[in-house]
Amino acid sequence: MSTDRVAVDVKVPNQTRYLCLIGHIGENIARALKHYGGDKEKLAYDLNLVLTEAVANAIRHANEGDPSKEVHIEITIADRQLVLRVYDHGQGFDIGQFAAPRHPMEEHGRGIYIIHNVMDEVVYRPTDDGYVLEMTKNL
Repeated sequence: MSTDRVAVDVKVPNQTRYLCLIGHIGENIARALKHYGGDKEKLAYDLNLVLTEAVANAIRHANEGDPSKEVHIEITIADRQLVLRVYDHGQGFDIGQFAAPRHPMEEHGRGIYIIHNVMDEVVYRPTDDGYVLEMTKNL
């Protein structure tokens, strides 16, 4: 049985006005999967949410809203795994502190908590010029 293979590589300016575009890319990829047996609309919603949260965090926190920086997003699907990577130019943080439930009114860390609940594996690691948030979903 063949599987879908997708590779998308996008770089956007470090501005929140591009969040909708990135979310829609995730939605469209989910809806285009031919061999996905699950609920494509739920997957589309989840990918929009996760990508929007991850890119918003990169823009606001890691890249500190600096308009001269950019956010790099890679989306790959192969061997029944969807991998989202969001690269930033920040100093990094302890992602583990936001994996547990937080007070619902507390804004800081809510996106990372959502990402942990939607994706099967979440890793935040250093790169040569910043960090990458790698999020994996088994299909």
